[in-house]
Amino acid sequence: MIKGFREFLTKNSVLALAIGFIMGAATGKVVSSLVADIIMPLISRALPGGEWRAWKYVLSTTVGPDGKPLVNAISYGNFFGNVVDFIVIAFVVYMITKALIKEAPPAPSKTCPRCLESIAPKATKCKFCTADVTA
Repeated sequence: MIKGFREFLTKNSVLALAIGFIMGAATGKVVSSLVADIIMPLISRALPGGEWRAWKYVLSTTVGPDGKPLVNAISYGNFFGNVVDFIVIAFVVYMITKALIKEAPPAPSKTCPRCLESIAPKATKCKFCTADVTA
């Protein structure tokens, strides 16, 4: 049973997936802190009104049974704040990914002179149009 479980873990890359998930969660905390503690205060200074996340459009105000006012409002400031958070977080994740993950170079190939399709460099016949290809 343990052997089967070990094979399951290694064959299906479950362990790699778990490590990736844990690293993603840790990276998410760092990126969220970067956005909330460093980037968003700078963005808040550029936006008018200071407390722009608290902006809302009041639809109605009533008095509840306990005598406290009940406000029915659309909190568009909170929505815009979440949109800005998403854009900034997505940009930071993009920049981190771009810096850490390099694209693999394209596989070497040559072009068929007849149909202009990309073929393997050692090919002597095009697999698309069957034309003979010379080096």
